[in-house]
Amino acid sequence: LVDEAHRIGLQGACFTEHSGPWDHSEFRRFSGEHHDLLLVPAMEVETDMGHITVFGLDAYVPGIRNPKELRRVADEVGAYLVLAHPFRNLFHKPPYNNNLLFRDANHQPKTVNEAVGHPVFELIDAIEVANGANIDEENIFAWEVAKSLKKPMVGGSDAHSINGLGKCVTTFLEPITSPEEFLAALHGGEFYPATGLHIGNIQPFPSHAG
Repeated sequence: LVDEAHRIGLQGACFTEHSGPWDHSEFRRFSGEHHDLLLVPAMEVETDMGHITVFGLDAYVPGIRNPKELRRVADEVGAYLVLAHPFRNLFHKPPYNNNLLFRDANHQPKTVNEAVGHPVFELIDAIEVANGANIDEENIFAWEVAKSLKKPMVGGSDAHSINGLGKCVTTFLEPITSPEEFLAALHGGEFYPATGLHIGNIQPFPSHAG
């Protein structure tokens, strides 16, 4: 990952491991070996209302599968919650996997107005609108929902190997040198989603948004 990040010009990477971050001492050792690349420990929590990436929470806390409890815990420690790939599989038909927000394939939103009423949007800080493992239709729909809700938007590779790293990213307006500065920039809203870094053609997402 570090080698590929350097190759494509990525300046930082978040390790959003499922259900819990890396061991603290192991992560400090690893990140210390690569001080020229900002590495941020985080986690992706599988909640009853989809997957939520959590920045600023040091360990998994029992009960946070409930998104309301996750919101409470996040507020206690100043963590930041991003709803990950919210509309993945929404446009697929059974027998494909169902969408995690609208699990009943017979009652899924067909318009932005139908989607924005989901209660999870009241519990998160930002929405991942550019996900490297999603199809374009899913990402555009997420962008339209986030725009309607006036929610901050991020991009993420969702890379489980070096393949796809940098396909979707979050671009920050000011340089960031530590996980603490990263978390502060999230809370400050100083970022936007972008695509194309991995092919040397980075641009805001979607391109027509400017």
